[in-house]
Order: sequence, then C-alpha cells, then structure tokens
Amino acid sequence: MLSKTKVIEYHTAEDLFKVFRTFNVLIIGDVMIDSYLWGKVERISPEAPVPILQVEKREIRPGGAANVALNIKSLGATPLLCGLVGDDKDGADFLKILEDNQLPTEGIVSSKDRVTTIKHRIISNAHHMLRVDQEDDRVTNTAELALLKTRIDSLIDKAQVIIFEDYDKGVLSEELIAYVTDKANAQGIPTVVDPKKRNFLQYKNCSLFKPNRKELKEGIKTDANLNDSKQLEQTVEELIRLLTCDSVLITLSEKGVYWTDSSEHLHIPAHHREIADVSGAGDTVISVAALCAAARTKPAILAALSNLSGGLVCEQVGVVPIDKKLLQQEAEKLKIIQ
Repeated sequence: MLSKTKVIEYHTAEDLFKVFRTFNVLIIGDVMIDSYLWGKVERISPEAPVPILQVEKREIRPGGAANVALNIKSLGATPLLCGLVGDDKDGADFLKILEDNQLPTEGIVSSKDRVTTIKHRIISNAHHMLRVDQEDDRVTNTAELALLKTRIDSLIDKAQVIIFEDYDKGVLSEELIAYVTDKANAQGIPTVVDPKKRNFLQYKNCSLFKPNRKELKEGIKTDANLNDSKQLEQTVEELIRLLTCDSVLITLSEKGVYWTDSSEHLHIPAHHREIADVSGAGDTVISVAALCAAARTKPAILAALSNLSGGLVCEQVGVVPIDKKLLQQEAEKLKIIQ
C-alpha cells in the first residue's frame, strides 16, 4: 500500500506522456495467443444450420497479459512480462509473437505440464461470430511457481509499477500474489490489479484494484444494485475494507468509471463512441491506470484518462493496443490535464 504517496502536478498531456517513457512496468499474469480468422459468410452449411466462413485472412496477436504489455509499449513505456506457457509448438509460437512485436521473453516460463492458452476468434464482416478456447486453468504446481518467483526476482528491481493481470488461468495463485505484493510494498512499488473471480479477494494491500461491475458483483457476492450510485459506493467501501487497498477503479461500461479511496469519490461518465468490439478494453484501461499510478497523477487524471482509453479501443475490431498519439490528442481536446 502506498496511500501516503505525494501527487505530482502535470500541466499538459504531453508532459505526462513524456514521463510514461521513463517507466518500466512489470506485468505478471496469464499470457495467451489471440488468434483470428477473418472472412465473409455467403452461405449456410448443407451439413448443419451453421454459417460457412470463407477465410480471407489469418492473424495471431499477443493476448491476455501479453496484450497489456503491448499496450504499455504503445504508450511509450517499457514492459517487463512474466507468465507461463506450455512447452509445446503453441508456446514456441507465442515466444515468436513476442519477438515479432518487440516484447521481452525473459520472464516467460515454459512448462511440460501445461498447454498454451489460445483464444480463437472467428470474424465475418467486422462481426464476432464465434470464439473457441484452448486452455489449462489449473493453479501452478510447485516447480512452475518456483520458476515464476525466480523470473520475478530478476525483474522486480527494474520496475516502477507492477500489474497483476488475472484471467483465472492459474498463474496468479494466492501464494504468488502475496509474495509479489509484499516485495513491492517493501520497495515502494505500486501494485495495480486487473482481477478475476478465483483470486478476487486475495489481492490484499494493493495500490489500485480495477474490477468491472460484473466482477465486483460476483467477487464479493453482493445483491446490491450497482447501477444505483449509493449502493455502488457502499459496495466499493466494503471492498476496500476487505482488501485494505489504497484505491478502487470500477469500470461501468456505458456509464464510464468510478474511482474512490474512501475519502474522495469520482464518477467519470463515458464518452459517446461507435462501439465495434469491447474485447481487450480492460487491458488498455489497466495499462493507462498503472502508468498514471507510477506517474503519481491526481486521481481525476488517472480515472479520466483510463476511461478515455477504454472507449477509444472499443472503436476497433479485435483486441488491439491503444494508439498513444490519438489518446494524447483526445486528452488535450477534452482538457483532461490542465
């Protein structure tokens, strides 16, 4: 926890984005391959009442925590990535994808006891038709955990902020979360969390916790109406009490974001967007939030810039990283930093 960290004043978006370039960001979590089949549908199969996709393009991209690393790189900072893949052809393909995107591989552990996670998406005429997942979501075994700790130990001293990117695929165990959080807090490194259901309440003493509305509702098993501002505020207060975290950022889809540290409360409305695909928006939001946390911006800047970034990537089809130039231009236009 870094609740007493002093805020730094920034006067322009350009000033803030220049500071982003000085940061190393350690991303720990579930890495995967995002696979795409792009094409068009013009007929129905004679074998079953299903559409036939005529494939026009195949594509593979860094996914999960690796997409967060890609967002961090796109924002000008240096990503340090730690995760787990299978010791298989898909694992080798994943390492090649990282290299092709100029992302680091030294923090990636290969395991013979696991398959590499792949999300296959089938897209026709910009419409997401189907997703097929290959995954192994078992919690890491003793040998995998030991290797992950070794890789993290070799990288953590370089980091100005740490992102836990949890997709419930087993890398982020209760033991590993506590191990990293304790080290980070001892060294004064902020920890920013993008949680999922399995470990939701394990991220105690983190700096910033960022669930979406559905994850919040499931994570603390509440029947509260989170569309009601008062009930949302009370629910988030309970979350802060359970986690003893510094602050919480809730993404609310079309209603924007809500940030609080218990003493201050901010609701930033969403900007009107032509939504093409929400895939990967959370990866972008956590990336921007983490860099703002490292830069020690005002909470209003962290919340507003994160909110803006999530909306911008939703205008693109598929999981894509944020365009830094566009984000900076939009931030200047909206006078988010002044």
